[in-house]
Amino acid sequence: MMRGTVQMDAVASPRKMPMLEMPPDQQAFAIVDLIYEAAFAAELWPEVLAAASAISRSANGAIFVVSDHCPVRAITETHVQPLLDAFTKGDTWRFSESLKRMCAAQPASFVRVDNFIICEEIEHDPVRKSATAFGIGPHLCSPVPMPGGELVLFVFQRWLKDGSYDQAAIGLLNGLRPHLARAGLVAGRLGLERARTAVSILREIGLPVAIMGGSGMSGSGRVLTANPLFEDMADVFLPTAHGGVAIADQTANALFQQAIAQNRDNRVVRSIPVAAIKGRPALVVQLLPLRRAAHDIFSGADILVVATAVGTGATVPSPKVLSGLFDLTPAEARLAVELASGHSVQEAAMEIGIAVKSARTYLERIFRKTETSRQSELVALLKSAWSFS
Repeated sequence: MMRGTVQMDAVASPRKMPMLEMPPDQQAFAIVDLIYEAAFAAELWPEVLAAASAISRSANGAIFVVSDHCPVRAITETHVQPLLDAFTKGDTWRFSESLKRMCAAQPASFVRVDNFIICEEIEHDPVRKSATAFGIGPHLCSPVPMPGGELVLFVFQRWLKDGSYDQAAIGLLNGLRPHLARAGLVAGRLGLERARTAVSILREIGLPVAIMGGSGMSGSGRVLTANPLFEDMADVFLPTAHGGVAIADQTANALFQQAIAQNRDNRVVRSIPVAAIKGRPALVVQLLPLRRAAHDIFSGADILVVATAVGTGATVPSPKVLSGLFDLTPAEARLAVELASGHSVQEAAMEIGIAVKSARTYLERIFRKTETSRQSELVALLKSAWSFS
């Protein structure tokens, strides 16, 4: 968060320049690969943050894990880590209006923090005062609510001399956000510490987890090992031929099998909402690719599957995401977004310019497609799905 006495013209990480010399598509691929590696090898987070800082022209980046059950944990680029450690050991961060505002608003993208607080609040914010004293000005932040209740915040900052973030830089970071969100789930659960062994991860993550092979026809989709929490979910995960696994919900399973196939080609791995059934809440099944160091920890496995119960976060899904996840029409997706924002059916109909009768018809279709039966259940599912979309 703070630069200290180090001169501003000496901030470039030795790893930043090679990243900048790559073509844009190779930069993105390299950073995404590193993100999933850092999820299990926490000592690599500074390198991830440095790479993201390089492409967004940031002074530095940081990741915070905020939870009601333990002190705030944070990690940043190597050149500011000692200062950040000193900052988080005290209670100063608790008085930061910008941090509190981000935790409350939880925007579903990277945003300019200054847009959420007024000038007087910036002047009195202890975080911003310290940062300004060291030459740091504009902040970007993306809070990512985890289904288990933790909040992971990714923060990037620019030197005052470099001016505000433009939309292009924000867009680059938003492109990384879905990967940061998935990796953040594991990082938050492991306490921003390195995973020692596959066995320790299965135990310490505290969530239903399975490790799968995803490369090559013989190993594709085969469960190599799972923890007892995963094995106890026989109503969700069904064994298939040749050691494979399927999701009992047909809609979710279609997305699940597609994600396994996509992982073979190093394509985007998705997160999959699973509708609630009697006696079990809705879930989000996430598939994380195991890259490099993580691949070694898991003895050559390719995919980590994590199931998390749906929380009641404050984020709002996008129509595009909902259309892709649940096969909603554009009109149904727009209505679902308004409902997830807290509007009643009548208010949502007014917002999108349709009759209330039409809105109720759309809602019935949405219930069928998402396999929900109540508006509160639907909203909880949609919000949790967006956190990792």
